[in-house]
Amino acid sequence: MKRSLSQRASASVDLLALADYVERFSSKTIVVLGDFVADAFQIGDITRVSREAPVLILKHRETQIAPGGGANAASNFAALGAKVIPITAVGEDQPGDRLREFFRAQKLDISGIFRAKNWTTPTKTRFLAGWAHKVAQQVLRVDYEPDHALPAGIQKKIHAKLASALKKADALAISDYGFGVAHPGELAKLLPRHKRLISTLDSRYHLADFSRAGLHSATPNEGEMESLHQTAIGKNLAELERCGRSTLAAMKLQSLLITRGRDGIALFEPSRPTAHIPIHGSDQAVDVTGAGDTVLAAYTLGLASGASPLEAAHLANIAGGLVVMKRGTATVSRAELLEAIGASASEAHP
Repeated sequence: MKRSLSQRASASVDLLALADYVERFSSKTIVVLGDFVADAFQIGDITRVSREAPVLILKHRETQIAPGGGANAASNFAALGAKVIPITAVGEDQPGDRLREFFRAQKLDISGIFRAKNWTTPTKTRFLAGWAHKVAQQVLRVDYEPDHALPAGIQKKIHAKLASALKKADALAISDYGFGVAHPGELAKLLPRHKRLISTLDSRYHLADFSRAGLHSATPNEGEMESLHQTAIGKNLAELERCGRSTLAAMKLQSLLITRGRDGIALFEPSRPTAHIPIHGSDQAVDVTGAGDTVLAAYTLGLASGASPLEAAHLANIAGGLVVMKRGTATVSRAELLEAIGASASEAHP
């Protein structure tokens, strides 16, 4: 679809300048607040069809547990070189212990990952099946979720840790998957004390609940915008514009970044034309699992490193294009991002 001249002009940036911002990532401290999820993968080989029911029997080969949700966002921040302070709650269960072990191994401070008694660590268990020497495919997903809200005592600890951590942070990234770690009311009380702090939000279900939190930016995907406005966007750019401008104004954001899958990214800023950025790389994604977490990390770090929202959007677009070409819950490293920027610059100026 053709873009207007104003959209084409607004979407161009100096690619070499992007590399300078990426080099600054390692000097930034990012607080990641939100719902940490365990992504579990049960991998097996198809042996036969069951006699009990018309279902396949998998012979279990291995179990993998990776950080998902806000934990994946924290992993992406760390992979991009930032110092990360994770703040969340997990259950006193195996998935929660594995997440804590993962971040401890990454040399992160896990004093803000609180263990909640009688609470379930959100866990997404995917069953992957395949033949020998073939790539396993997902055949089933089972989700385990907490059946009640976080205990008041844990919420109090989270708020106290957040208030302390923000004093030494360059940015706050909120990853809200609907399990109650990020509290809009508490953020509305706290963020006005940190006016220079970059604060970003990725919320799966409750974007509008954070309207009074005083956030800098949000990074929803198109499906989340459609749910929020009870509409369908698709190829209708006028509807995209209506939804984007309405959300930008209602939440009083300085920027709104909407990811649109193979249609790229749309960036909304007050008093500026909407910038439509084409997808980076192939539009044939291998796996989109966790791509929004990568976008949140790259966009937040770009803003914290002095990039304009448009420059940060390009960084997020490139990082997102890289991660969807990886299988499973994945991250993008600072070296990979720099290499991709260099390759794009060479293509633009052969």
